[in-house]
Amino acid sequence: MCRTVYDLRIFISILLCFAAPYSMAATGEGREIAGVKVSPHITQNGIESRLVLNGLGIRYKFFFKVYVAALYLPEADSNSLNILQKLPANRMMMHITYSEVPYEKLVSGWVDGFKSNTSSGDYSILESRLKQFNEMFSSLYEGDVVLLDYLPGEGTRVTIKGVEKGMIKGADFNRALLSVWLGENPITEELKSKLLGLPDD
Repeated sequence: MCRTVYDLRIFISILLCFAAPYSMAATGEGREIAGVKVSPHITQNGIESRLVLNGLGIRYKFFFKVYVAALYLPEADSNSLNILQKLPANRMMMHITYSEVPYEKLVSGWVDGFKSNTSSGDYSILESRLKQFNEMFSSLYEGDVVLLDYLPGEGTRVTIKGVEKGMIKGADFNRALLSVWLGENPITEELKSKLLGLPDD
């Protein structure tokens, strides 16, 4: 009997070792998902704004992990309509986990996401700023990190691979940008739920 229990414990330990890179686990420093460590809180502009991790998940394309996404807010909120209406200071983090995401795919993804979650009239107002936003990007590779910080009264600050690329003005732009993940037609419903911190069904 003791031998059987011992063998069972070893078997479970082996399973956990293989599962670890694909699971989300709490750590002393935050959380980890798909091998990416995510901080439980961040600051914007020094100590002026402290944001907490609202939720995180993986953007899948077919069976491939494209990136880990994390949403930070001043306080936890699982209501997407409330977040988009209030539009507090926020950060969306994208940590690329796929070998390469070509520039053309990025641009088409942003355009599709904006068009799917805004009216034609609103999109026409945002289009020139979306073009400016897209021009900040180039192809992304595994390990690259994109930070999209909304600073109320200033705009959306874009940082790619540690380099600040610029600021896109307007609360309306950030609302449309967040809607790519949290809107009525999100990039995926599963990722939306994860970013909102909702429990699995």
